[in-house]
Amino acid sequence: MPQPQRKRDWSVPLTHVTLIVIIFIMALPLLYALLLATFTQAQAFTYPPRLVPGGDLVSNINILFNRNFGTQILNTVFIAVIVVVAKTVLSLLAGLAFVYFRFPGKWFLFFFVLLTLLMPTEIIIVPLFNLVADLGWGDTFFALTVPFFASATGSFLFRQHFSNIPGELAEAAQLDGATPLRFLWSVLVPMSWNVIGAMAVIQFIYMWNQYLWPVIIMNSPEKKVIQQGVRDALQVGAQTDFGPVMAGAIIATIPPLVVFILLQKQFMSGFALTRDK
Repeated sequence: MPQPQRKRDWSVPLTHVTLIVIIFIMALPLLYALLLATFTQAQAFTYPPRLVPGGDLVSNINILFNRNFGTQILNTVFIAVIVVVAKTVLSLLAGLAFVYFRFPGKWFLFFFVLLTLLMPTEIIIVPLFNLVADLGWGDTFFALTVPFFASATGSFLFRQHFSNIPGELAEAAQLDGATPLRFLWSVLVPMSWNVIGAMAVIQFIYMWNQYLWPVIIMNSPEKKVIQQGVRDALQVGAQTDFGPVMAGAIIATIPPLVVFILLQKQFMSGFALTRDK
């Protein structure tokens, strides 16, 4: 008796083809930026546009680094690392307080912290600028770091994570005579590395992409950050030289990408931990 022919399932190949097309469309601007980074100024304005890479990538990168681009990269790395460390420490302490301490108005304060997530940066730019000016921090790294130490996102992440940890651990630590900071360092931190990794990725990328506030508060060329460097490359001369600009944009994406790749496992696991209840 002849066997009935099995109907071929086309859903998997179609899904793969669709995903490949979507990935290509999303990567197309980055690929074109990489292509422009290899062109001279004349080649970038050629019509119809060239689709073959040029040979000026190294010279365009050299043009960038002759304009203090290397210093701006180091400045941005320094600022991002300082803010990530400070935010993580303060967020750990905030999470500890919101979960393990009892004090009047705790839930109101937590709600107020979450409310700050709804406030765009542009709303607080003017009062923040006045405060920084009164403190004499204009055109200093203090202005680019200290205002960002507090983090509603970090406080929420650690509060959610600590809420999932059995309360018996805190009771046992209290019976053993451990102080709150000792309990935090010896018990909570070792159980929170994934959340710390997720926090580090979010805040590093956030600080790396800061543009509006550095433009307002920083004037010294040797203290500018990488986003200002890309902007300055865009404004050199009467006509934009897209080769150095796109080379700078490509270079600016590398450190956040490296951080995400290195902490990808912690990033995904950290959000899974805070989501489970």
